[in-house]
Amino acid sequence: MIKLIAIDLDGTLLNSEKKIPKENISAIQAAAQAGVKIVLCTGRPKSGIVPYFEQLGLTDEEYIIMNNGCSIYNTKNWELMSYAQITNEELDQLQAAVRDFPEVCLTLTGEKHYYAVSDVVPELVQYDAGLVFDTAKAISLEAIKDSSEIIFQAMYMAKAPVLNPFQAAKEVDLAADFSVVRSQPYIFEAMPKGYTKATALKALSEKLGFSPDDVMAIGDAANDLEMLQFATHSVAMGNATDEVKEICRYQTTVNDQAGVAKAIYDYVLKD
Repeated sequence: MIKLIAIDLDGTLLNSEKKIPKENISAIQAAAQAGVKIVLCTGRPKSGIVPYFEQLGLTDEEYIIMNNGCSIYNTKNWELMSYAQITNEELDQLQAAVRDFPEVCLTLTGEKHYYAVSDVVPELVQYDAGLVFDTAKAISLEAIKDSSEIIFQAMYMAKAPVLNPFQAAKEVDLAADFSVVRSQPYIFEAMPKGYTKATALKALSEKLGFSPDDVMAIGDAANDLEMLQFATHSVAMGNATDEVKEICRYQTTVNDQAGVAKAIYDYVLKD
């Protein structure tokens, strides 16, 4: 019996217009009313999640895994339950990686703000910040290090023709000390070593007394792979990458056809 559903946002819960199909909302509410825990699992920061969670209309305490597994919040009072953070020494290392790539912007996701380590915020970075209902702030690395704000993750941003050679040159070195993933054509992410959506989902499942057999996970992209491998009931979106589809037990329809709702009705509420 499935007791917890872990759901990615972009490309999964959200359609291509970045909206939640009403069918997904109805299915999630039906699952919650049946006693199933709903856990949104995303690379987004808090600012980019709360408005969507509120649309779901869930009244029980649920949980959200943010920043690709670097933070877990409960939804009753938005308490930060657990987190991993990037240290000042790691910030220096992350900044050093872009010294020979001036067109690649190092961005940082903190507990309170979205930062561009730059004199000005590049247009692409501000566009991405807008997708999570935030405004990026230009800041120096020294100012970040002098602050007390928790920094959960880093993202290198540039258009794909610029980001591709950066990733080719730096991925191996960065992967030695960070968990890395190319989550979007214009984003290469670096998280504290060992932290993914799966590590957070495993910790939360154990806290709630659930095993992988009790968990269904739904996703579409590279940053969902470990989470899908953890859950016994793994579901690939119809629009998922081939890599995701290859490892999943099930496949549902695309995000523009409310694939999350279909998966919930097919595998959770089928009885």
